[in-house]
Parts: sequence; structure tokens; C-alpha cells
Amino acid sequence: MDTNTRRVVIGRPTSGLTVGAHLFGILSLILLLFWLLHYRGGLELDSDISERIFNVHPFMMFFGLIFISGEGMMAYKTIAADKPVQKFIHMLLFLTAICVGIVGINAVLKYHKKENIEDFHSLHSWVGISTFSLFILQWLVGFVLFMFPKGSPRTRARALPWHVCGGRALLYMAICAALTGLMEKATLLGDKYYGNQARTINFTGLSILLFGIFVDLSLVFARYL
Repeated sequence: MDTNTRRVVIGRPTSGLTVGAHLFGILSLILLLFWLLHYRGGLELDSDISERIFNVHPFMMFFGLIFISGEGMMAYKTIAADKPVQKFIHMLLFLTAICVGIVGINAVLKYHKKENIEDFHSLHSWVGISTFSLFILQWLVGFVLFMFPKGSPRTRARALPWHVCGGRALLYMAICAALTGLMEKATLLGDKYYGNQARTINFTGLSILLFGIFVDLSLVFARYL
């Protein structure tokens, strides 16, 4: 009886940390959109205005590799369903994150081509492309081991802690890429990086970091909440 009760508690879809993660994720999304729409002129992949093309990049990379992947990491807590369904949604959310990330990378490459800027020359781009490459590798290995064709129970049991820790590390790497990207853009703004726009960028970065921390804590303390 105690065991069954504990399983129900672990599988509950909400906890204070999980709710906090959702709130900071939504706040980050709102602040990022506000900055891009109000201060940076909007976002459009096929625009004649190069800045609008570029603006697709930070939005898509945050929405895919941080927001969607963070929600995917919490899927086992937030989705009230059987474990196979949770696992499928977890896998699907990460696949969606990869697809969204591809659009984001395409946007910045298109912007660089339009502005004759060298690709992958900054620390931000190095961290970002490394994170995205490892993100794809993490998904492929996870799919083969846990979805199809599946490893043996022993192999899955041994690989699971590495899979979980790898996902947590990649979330922080993605956040690191986002924060260095925000600061790189702020530096390029020069004298424009003051006042309300500066505060918007700073609050956006802080919200993104807190989202990652709350996602991570919700996973670490999942067995107790």
C-alpha cells in the first residue's frame, strides 16, 4: 500500500518547482518576444530587412533548445499518462526542439550571408553549435536505447543516469549559449544598449537562467515531490 501511494505521489503532474519552471519559461518567452517585437523590429525569415531575419534565430533557439526541451525533461511529471505515453511525448518534444533549432540556425546563416559576416566566429556560436550537435546525438542515442530497437534492460538501466545527466548538462549549455548570445547582441548595440532595452535584455537572460534552474531542481527532487 505504501509503495503504491509513493508511486502516485511521484507521478503527480505538479509541484512547486515544476510550476515555477513553467512560469519562468513563459515569462522568458514573453520578454524575448517583447524585446524582438518592440525594440528589434519584429521577426520574419523571408524579410528583406536583415535584422528581422536575424531575430528569428534567438526566438527559435530559445523556444526549441531551452523551452521545449525543458518541458520535455519535465514530461514525466507534467503529463498524467502511462509511462510509455510519457516516454513518447518526451521523445517527440525533443524531436520538435531539434526541428525548431534547425530553423533558428538557418535564420542566422541566412543573416550572415546577407550581411557578409563570417559564420561561427564567436564564442557564442561555438558553444551553440556544439550544444546543438550534442543535442542531436543525445536524441539519437536515446531513441535507439529507449524507443527502437531498444537496448536490453541491463543496458537501459546503466545508460539511464548518463542520459538524464547528459540532458541536464545540455540544457545548461543551451542556456549558456543563449546568455552569451544576448550579451554579444547587447555589445553590438553599442550606445543603444541602455535604459529600458538593457533592462529587458537583462530580465530576459535572468528569466532564462531561472527557468533552467527550476527545471533542473524539479528533476533532482522528483522522487521527493
